[in-house]
Amino acid sequence: MFNKKTSSIQDSSERLADFSYISKNDIYLDTSCQSMRPQPVIDALNSYYTTYNACGGRVKYKWGQKVDSKVEETRDLVLDYLGMPAKKYVCSFTLNTTYGLNLILTQLPTSIYEQVTTSEIEHNSVFLTTIELSKRLDIKRNVLKRDDDGNLIYSTENIKKAVVVVNAVSNIDGRTLGNIKQLIKDTHINGGIVVIDAAQAMAHYHEMLIGCDADAICFSAHKMYAASLGVVVIKKDLLKSFNKFLVGGGMVSGVQENDYQLLPDDIASWLEPGLQAYGEIISLNNAINWLKTIKPNGLKPSEYVAKMSALLYTGLAEIPGIKFINNKPSSVISLYHEKIDAHRLAVFLSAAGIMTRSGYFCCHYYLLEHLSMPPLLRFSVGLHTTEDDIVKTIETMKKITKG
Repeated sequence: MFNKKTSSIQDSSERLADFSYISKNDIYLDTSCQSMRPQPVIDALNSYYTTYNACGGRVKYKWGQKVDSKVEETRDLVLDYLGMPAKKYVCSFTLNTTYGLNLILTQLPTSIYEQVTTSEIEHNSVFLTTIELSKRLDIKRNVLKRDDDGNLIYSTENIKKAVVVVNAVSNIDGRTLGNIKQLIKDTHINGGIVVIDAAQAMAHYHEMLIGCDADAICFSAHKMYAASLGVVVIKKDLLKSFNKFLVGGGMVSGVQENDYQLLPDDIASWLEPGLQAYGEIISLNNAINWLKTIKPNGLKPSEYVAKMSALLYTGLAEIPGIKFINNKPSSVISLYHEKIDAHRLAVFLSAAGIMTRSGYFCCHYYLLEHLSMPPLLRFSVGLHTTEDDIVKTIETMKKITKG
């Protein structure tokens, strides 16, 4: 499936062969929004749409049976990649991380949880859904601080019978939830559950999630080199406790005039009403296998991204007037300039073929309301990023900021 060039060692000034379709004049530094897709992922999508484009789901013809087989293979691979036992967890597919979080928090039962706890550096996908959960269940909502490394600062009082929803990696500055396993352990001891937003973790930091015993993990495949897709890994017992409201085809074993029965042996389908994105699901399998085998510049993906991030951070730090939100290098680097608007910087960079993101990155509460920050400029590197990309970006930023 993956040819030799996928795992070969190349100079960091050269782009991985699997991204050869990207022009040398195009520098994409918006990976935290969505990653570039390597050739094996593109090939998987093309193969589905051109050789066995069919619906799965209890079908009798060969194309459909192949779809079913590959979808189940992807579910198993996701669980294995996260070290989550199939006896305890299921993997379901949806639209994106935000949709997955909504699916969980809108269906949690009443009269079990007494509070919802999150942190101040959350994406709106977490921040808004926890606000709505607090309203729906009429329970207290806690917004806690994270330390400079990203650990959640909490007490037993904050997690007792709580729904704890936090990110594993910040999309503002890349801070990581270093105390994730202790947080989950403590929350469980105190009768609560933990839902992890892993959107920024799965591509380059998934090791921190392995075997963490979270009650649910939501992430987006399109941020980890696969096609546009959402994924929910959830404990079976939690899923069975839901007050279901989003239902439809592909979920039921029987329907009567005024009732229905959900599929008892396929509870992953309980979060999958209607036709699924089969090609996208299948391509996720290829993305995970690619991540497991790729060795850019002879390094693991996390090591290579750390190297590119450090080069970029160090170079940007030399520019007068730059103020970082980060306190150290990360795959996500956010900053502003003392004199030049971030949106203006993004426009100038775009004119030079450098793609970044400007604004508040769906973290309005923390950045705008809490810190009163001006609009920010965000750089996020990926496995397609080269040292030449970094050098050109730094040189261009120096020229722009000189005026």
